Amino acid sequence: MNDSSWDDLIKLIERKKLNYKPTGFIIDSPWLPGWFGISTIDYYASDELWLKANLKAVNTFPDTWFLPGFWSEYGMCTEPSAFGTRMVFPEYEFPYAEKISPFDINELPQPNVKTDGLLPFMIKRLKNNEKAINNAGHRIRFAVARGPFNIASFIMGTTEFMMALALDPDGIKKLLGKITVFICDWLSWQKECFDSIDGVLLLDDIIGFVGESEFREFVIPHIKKIFKVTGTKVRFLHNDAEGLITAAHLGEMGVNMFNFSFKHTMKEIRDLAGPDVILVGNIAPRDIMASGKPGQVEDAVLKALGEISRHDNIIWSTGGGMAPDTKDENINAFITTVRNNS
Repeated sequence: MNDSSWDDLIKLIERKKLNYKPTGFIIDSPWLPGWFGISTIDYYASDELWLKANLKAVNTFPDTWFLPGFWSEYGMCTEPSAFGTRMVFPEYEFPYAEKISPFDINELPQPNVKTDGLLPFMIKRLKNNEKAINNAGHRIRFAVARGPFNIASFIMGTTEFMMALALDPDGIKKLLGKITVFICDWLSWQKECFDSIDGVLLLDDIIGFVGESEFREFVIPHIKKIFKVTGTKVRFLHNDAEGLITAAHLGEMGVNMFNFSFKHTMKEIRDLAGPDVILVGNIAPRDIMASGKPGQVEDAVLKALGEISRHDNIIWSTGGGMAPDTKDENINAFITTVRNNS
């Protein structure tokens, strides 16, 4: 993000009002390579193309915020790679990490975030391009990681993880503890490498799959520890699966910015989250933003605007990350509709 946008985000965090309604979108490798006209594998393999794609995005849409901005990542392989998962990288599709099988929690290593898996390559990409990012008027603002449930599901398999949550709670607590230490180390290392970082983005959809009691026991302690460790001003949680239980516990977990599923209304989440959390949403990313026409995008934005009476502390966005094949005209329709109704 550039200095002006970042300063305005901090104003929102501090409960100060802006004189406009901000828009912002989570962008990463599901959208950027295709939009830029390169293969997914080229986006990951070439620092030059990665930089050009991100610069084109911020220059094409200067009136919106891209979050986290210049995200150095290898899709869902990023964090699991540090634990030794087998990674699969198709040319034009999103990569995936295969579960570790047979799986033994006791034999799972505690990764060194400075050396293990793809993590050193992520840091090096940012270091190699930091000067160019700064020269373009932007800064590396966020440390980013997937959450503990998300990483556990890649290591074990989602079905196996959810079954073990019920059948072997002590073992899962041990696993989540190990993963949480890893996430804390990883976020802290990113912040140590780049002094411009004062935000954390944590992404975890799997926490939306459990009930209230499981959420209190298995989710809250770990998420709270993760957001506390770096002491950043911006503590941004993405959970675009079922998010009502999550929304009700954001304050307890230390979250002050929340991206949630488009299936929940703005008012519904605001009532649960309280007035202090910045809401990031809430248009359907695939069915409207990617597959719809500009007029449908405009209608969806107007509907979202009408769902809630107070528009402060909101970044108007999609209910999830930017979907593949989202076109410029739809993004422009979104931004224009919000701006014209400020």
